[in-house]
Amino acid sequence: MSKSRGGNGQPEPDVRIAFIGGTGPEGLGLATRFAKAGHLVFIGSRSEERAEEAVAKIKESVPEGHVFGGMNEDGVERADFIFLTVPADAHDDTLKQLADAIGDKILVDVVVPMVFDREGPRAIDVESGSAAQEARAIATEAKVVSGFHHLDASALQNLDKPMQGDVIICADHLGAKNKVMDLVENIEYVRAVDGGPLANSKYIEQLTVLLIHINKIYKAHSGVRITGF
Repeated sequence: MSKSRGGNGQPEPDVRIAFIGGTGPEGLGLATRFAKAGHLVFIGSRSEERAEEAVAKIKESVPEGHVFGGMNEDGVERADFIFLTVPADAHDDTLKQLADAIGDKILVDVVVPMVFDREGPRAIDVESGSAAQEARAIATEAKVVSGFHHLDASALQNLDKPMQGDVIICADHLGAKNKVMDLVENIEYVRAVDGGPLANSKYIEQLTVLLIHINKIYKAHSGVRITGF
């Protein structure tokens, strides 16, 4: 891929990542870390104003970053990797609107199907098995990858502290899985772990709900670390 020129006359990075629903805490945190790693990031939103506010926030932390913002559709068109970081109740409708634009690109689903009640978050059942499997059923041409659920949003945004933990990646498309695992390790001190086929995404999505409860009990920002290898 040839490099285009950014607004400062410097070549834009080869890796271009769009965050659909990127104004939320998780999307904002991941975008900040990938901007720090030197990638081009695009914050997508249904509101250009909110997208620009998110861009400004990231630029405060990463002044030299290649960070842009706009409507979700613009991000999908511009990027090679599309991260879906919308709330669970917007998951299906967002994908139905963007499926044609996504085409056969790599779609990283970070959505956790859950609702909040008096006791806190509660996992909800998905007919397809998981949010990632539902994404594959809607965006049928996309190379769907599931991951990044267990990185704490507030910790991601705090660049003064290194991240800790593993990111478990599930996918059926081996090439897409390997590319996303490489992306994982662009975040300092974070390791990618192959979690097997996309069907296993159900377990990593549900584990996130448990982690939220643990964090609430211990007032912590816990993650996941797989030991023994």
